Amino acid sequence: MVGDKAREEMNAFQRNESKETLFTFISAGDDPPKGDFPVQKKSPKLCGSNYPLSIAFIVVNEFCERFSYYGMRAVLTLYFINFFHWDENLSTSVYHAFSALCYFTPVIGAIMADSWLGKYKTIIYLSIVYVVGHLIKSVGAIPSLGNQVVHVVLSMVGLFLIALGTGGIKPCVSAFGGDQFEEEHTSERSKFFSVFYLSINAGSLISTFVTPVLRGDVKCFGEDCYPLAFGVPAALMVLALVVFIAGSGLYRKTPPEGNVLLEVCKCIGFAIKNRLKNRSRQIPKRDHWLDWASEKYSKKLIGEVKMVTRVLFLFIPLPMFWALFDQQGSRWTLQATKMNADFGIYVLQPDQMQFLNPLLILVFIPIFDLGLYPLINMCKFNFTPIRKMATGMILAGMAFGLAAIVEVKINNPAEYSKLILNGEQQSLHFTLQHQGLSLGFNYTVKEKSVYSLIVFEAEGSLSSRLITDLEAKPENGLAAVRFINGLSQDVNLTVDSKRFIAIQKNYSVSEYMLLERDKYDDGRCITEAGEFTLDLGLLDFGASYTVVITNMSRGALQIWKSEDIKANNVHMAWQLPQYLLISAGEVMFSITGLAFSYSQSPASMKSVLQAGWLLTVAFGNAFVLIIAQAAPMAQWAEFVLFTVLLFAVCIIFSIMGYFYVSVDPEDLQEKEEKRETPSRGNMISLITQKTKL
Repeated sequence: MVGDKAREEMNAFQRNESKETLFTFISAGDDPPKGDFPVQKKSPKLCGSNYPLSIAFIVVNEFCERFSYYGMRAVLTLYFINFFHWDENLSTSVYHAFSALCYFTPVIGAIMADSWLGKYKTIIYLSIVYVVGHLIKSVGAIPSLGNQVVHVVLSMVGLFLIALGTGGIKPCVSAFGGDQFEEEHTSERSKFFSVFYLSINAGSLISTFVTPVLRGDVKCFGEDCYPLAFGVPAALMVLALVVFIAGSGLYRKTPPEGNVLLEVCKCIGFAIKNRLKNRSRQIPKRDHWLDWASEKYSKKLIGEVKMVTRVLFLFIPLPMFWALFDQQGSRWTLQATKMNADFGIYVLQPDQMQFLNPLLILVFIPIFDLGLYPLINMCKFNFTPIRKMATGMILAGMAFGLAAIVEVKINNPAEYSKLILNGEQQSLHFTLQHQGLSLGFNYTVKEKSVYSLIVFEAEGSLSSRLITDLEAKPENGLAAVRFINGLSQDVNLTVDSKRFIAIQKNYSVSEYMLLERDKYDDGRCITEAGEFTLDLGLLDFGASYTVVITNMSRGALQIWKSEDIKANNVHMAWQLPQYLLISAGEVMFSITGLAFSYSQSPASMKSVLQAGWLLTVAFGNAFVLIIAQAAPMAQWAEFVLFTVLLFAVCIIFSIMGYFYVSVDPEDLQEKEEKRETPSRGNMISLITQKTKL
């Protein structure tokens, strides 16, 4: 039974959280395509149980695919910044454009599966597209392959194919797994979905922890190993496709059933078009604007579309939640790059913090279902679905409020004297007084730039040099160091056995060198007088250093080290509260929202609501893209803006929910059918009377 299947899927939703939603289109009145389809054989069972052997292949496929997707996406933002050298706003925009596309394409995959190819072939064909996208993306990350234009083109093509593949199979895999069960095995099907969602979160959890390690801790081509970080997810996707094909002989493959989403869109379009054509006052009004579709579509379909549009109207404010939630992989990851990642026994990569979300989801689901919600019910508080979703929004807003506070704490500016210029650049006169002598120097400075003035004695007289400093912390938690040669002879420096620097004499300045956080006590300095040990000590996360080589005495090199930009003094652990809040908000918002929308729609329309739900995620990511490009601002201010926007949307959603009246779709459908019973006003009434003879 279609209705039984939908209810079983909903039960799985109420007990399990994942990054995905079920998204299977079910026919609403259309006849299935005609033709001779083979009778579905029963699949072999697992160990004598009622579980089909075929589901093992589907679960392994889903684990590998989710590992592939989330592992690739975990390192994507830092890839744009460090490999393409894009700024933070552009990197964030492209990241969310990709995420939005991944949630628009499920509609394409669902239409292909239900109207043309069927679920099995759709999964196969789009998985091939998925694999090709991963391979192109991995090749595009090889530094020696072409110039940056080639890298960008290959990466964008790869991301487009990945979005088409992952989004296209999203509505098919879970539904295809449900198709493997006979209708009498509803409890086994429900437990399958539990295992299915566990595989999703397991793939996400492992990949978001492992892939950043492959990126940051493994070096290839002299830098972070992005080809490996993208290549491993590509290999997992190849494995996912191979595993899925290996189970081909065991699957129950149902034919396409027709696509209800297209019917709903056509019905709504016809109603609007028909209403616009009949705007004359002489034409009688109708109770509902969808009633204008009655000339072409059945009363049953129109009644079901009415029920769906009531819920879809409540979906309008929901994209704002996803706009905040999906910034874990963009803005929050960039924030982590400016924090201290040393946990003592382990140094965490900034993009590894994303693994907290799937981990906390797995922890929170049983706590909420078995502890929090029953406790609230015992307190006689009517914690309705609308209130749960509004609470989830509030928690997400609070998470971004904490992120704003952390960002303010991180961005304590370096101690520089600030000057107000007359224009974009200005010539400044500096006067130096030393031992009764007064010397003047002129330098031209530019606005929004940072400088240091070096004063030194050369050939018995004072001299100076104005050098440009870093304006912001080094990216990705690296340390920046430059050298000033105060000796009267040229020097050659070796810092980490790989970096060689030649600096001329008399206070010449080297370029900045970016290094991993570490102690550098085995460097070498070669001069005309000989070779010396160069001990720089600890170069910490996000700090900028100037090292002045001052003297050589007693066979040792004398240096003076200045910390121009302070090291990251805010620990990455301070991100934990915001991850706790937004993960708790996801459990209350996402699971509850899906359960509520399912309970408010007829069985044949549940797939339409799944489409609407996925589109709220897509529009949320599109909104982040717009903000990042149209209104660039300080990062803490952007966090505050999103907090205020979500609180405002939460108020609007609460008001909409207050006036929303929950209904039983079956009862509402019965009322529609009674109201639609033809009137007998124009019929001859025949009344039978008893006649007494």
